Amino acid sequence: MKSRRILFANFPGDGHFNPLTRLAVHLKKLGHDVRWYTGRKYQEKVEMLGIPFYPLKRAIDFSAGEPDQIFPERKLYKSQVAKLKFDIKHAFVLRGPEFYEDIKDIERSFPFDLLIADNCFTGIPFVRQSLEKPVIAIGVVALPETSKDLPPAGLGLTPSYSFFGKRKQDLLRFFSDKLIFAESKKLIDQIYADYGMERVKGNIFDVVCREADLLLQSGTPGFEYFRSDLGKNVRFIGPLLPHGGKKTQSYQLPGWYRQFKKKILVTQGTVETDVEKIIVPTLEAFKNTDVLVVATTGGSKTEELRRRYSHYNVLIEDFIPFGDIMPLCDVYVTNGGYGGVMLGVQNKLPMVVAGVHEGKNEINARIGYFKFGVNLKTEKPAASQIKSGVELILRDKSYKNNVVKLAKEFEQYDPAALCEKYVNELLSKHEKGTRATFLKMIQKYAEEKVY
Repeated sequence: MKSRRILFANFPGDGHFNPLTRLAVHLKKLGHDVRWYTGRKYQEKVEMLGIPFYPLKRAIDFSAGEPDQIFPERKLYKSQVAKLKFDIKHAFVLRGPEFYEDIKDIERSFPFDLLIADNCFTGIPFVRQSLEKPVIAIGVVALPETSKDLPPAGLGLTPSYSFFGKRKQDLLRFFSDKLIFAESKKLIDQIYADYGMERVKGNIFDVVCREADLLLQSGTPGFEYFRSDLGKNVRFIGPLLPHGGKKTQSYQLPGWYRQFKKKILVTQGTVETDVEKIIVPTLEAFKNTDVLVVATTGGSKTEELRRRYSHYNVLIEDFIPFGDIMPLCDVYVTNGGYGGVMLGVQNKLPMVVAGVHEGKNEINARIGYFKFGVNLKTEKPAASQIKSGVELILRDKSYKNNVVKLAKEFEQYDPAALCEKYVNELLSKHEKGTRATFLKMIQKYAEEKVY
């Protein structure tokens, strides 16, 4: 197998970086020259994988702080729609040219053969059109591309396939384009014109999805709504989970806690540091009950929570390997991060989900729609809501059965092997196309000389 030069890149956020690590390590082990362009926050992790690191230079580095710290003016926007419009423009659209300028500099010293980036990385169209490099996008969020069969993405709405339901969705997509994406779409078209690039139909997320030669979607068709117009470049690859590193030993529940017949796992991941959102309501809902609550904090206020909840049925840790604790639990309470949800399904855990921002409403809408769990449709659930959701899942076995069915579908996919296959196919196709173009140029030149 021929060694290739592969550049990884990602929008500087944990959920956009972590899933790509397993693929990067796999390709590196196959002998490819793999390098990575992303925010400074990830430099140590990239270098620990033995991969050379390129920092964001012209591009604003979102990994350096919270959105309101990076863009103080964001605080002036109060409504969810206003914040969404601001984020689309400032976090995505305006960063595309900056990503491209950085990557142009990288290309001078590292003439890569392929770019692999998450499907929110807005440098993708520039690399494919202006640098004429093949690009693979990795779907690390619920598939965002607009479909005539679905309501507009981003609002957390579930589909209707009835005649009147479809007409309602048509109107919603129209108003979404006019109210949410119109300003940013004009800006995209102007930027692309300035760079001599072709216009691409759709909003910024449509553009990124459609401009990639391939969109390899983490997950399987069973976690996605039906679309009659699914993009021809979309391939499902199963749950693409982060590189786990070397495992020393399995986590074991302390002896006292093994007696509980029902166990709940609750987490907010490492990004969300406000433990009052989900962890505290869950602890409040089940303290002093016959249900064990295992809370992982990601290092946020662990000791404080232990003092507040020193109850016999509460276990609070900074971190527990999910692969060890999930098989022991009955319900997973989470804000709905895509990677955590994929891992929950893989471990056959039905979920209670509460999250609205950063695209979590779309992920959680699917969980509720397919009955893989209960979607509370809020960013800050009450203890009573969480308790009702957990009790419903424990009472109604259909949630568990549905997740088990999807987990079996997951088992039919080997993400690393599929990615490897698609990488090889794309590069082979691109090289044949380049060779054919070169031969045509030679032929044309020869004909002109003869004439």
